[in-house]
Amino acid sequence: MTIVLIGAALYLLAAGLLVRVLAHNRQREAWPWLLPALAAVVSHVAVHLVTWRQLGQPDMHFFAALSLVGLGMAALTAAVGRFGRLAALGVVVFPVASATVIAYGLHGPRSATSLDWPLQLHAWLALLAYATLAVAALLALMLWAQERAMRRREFHRWLRALPPLVELETLLFRTIAAGFVLLSATLLTGIVFVEDLFAQHLIHKTVLSVLSWLAFGALLLGRWRWGWRGDIAVRWTLSATALLVLAYFGSKFVLELVLERG
Repeated sequence: MTIVLIGAALYLLAAGLLVRVLAHNRQREAWPWLLPALAAVVSHVAVHLVTWRQLGQPDMHFFAALSLVGLGMAALTAAVGRFGRLAALGVVVFPVASATVIAYGLHGPRSATSLDWPLQLHAWLALLAYATLAVAALLALMLWAQERAMRRREFHRWLRALPPLVELETLLFRTIAAGFVLLSATLLTGIVFVEDLFAQHLIHKTVLSVLSWLAFGALLLGRWRWGWRGDIAVRWTLSATALLVLAYFGSKFVLELVLERG
């Protein structure tokens, strides 16, 4: 539990230092917040490695998966935030990652059925896709807030902490494209490696995941063919992400925490 608390505290320290950097409009000064952020990510990784070594296999139950998605979001934020104004993501992502690692420390680990490497590949691709598309959802919210403030001619101080509108929109669609590729690979490996994809405990997850994949695909097509942007992009991104959250974490929550089934 000690390493859990250390990781959580480092995340909160990184978020606090980042707020200070952004408040003084010094986005290029990455080192004050980046060092504790990287240390937090390393501590977060160590939490899972220690647990997996104890269990002899990866732990993929609800809180473990939630923590891994938080870890992926934090790692992506630290990576992209180092090179520009997208560090502002960390103000939200780092506290979220802190909460997920604490939740895992309080509710995990749990023994689970051993998975062979194809199913582990499917699970890891799914977690990477969820983390990437969750970051895309946060970028969409940033885009919405920026456009709303500009339409109302409310030039708040926090706007200076965000990238230019065009840059933010471009990064949003690049992130969605990367997440769409990962989600496509997740569905493909599910079709290939899962013996009974439409078993009773997988049908809702499968249908909602496919609907999310279709929504993200339609958004990327609309961007390429008709130049979709702004509110349209935000609505489609948030709707598709909501479907994905329901597909994975909604089904796991019901199965593991409500019905108490593996």
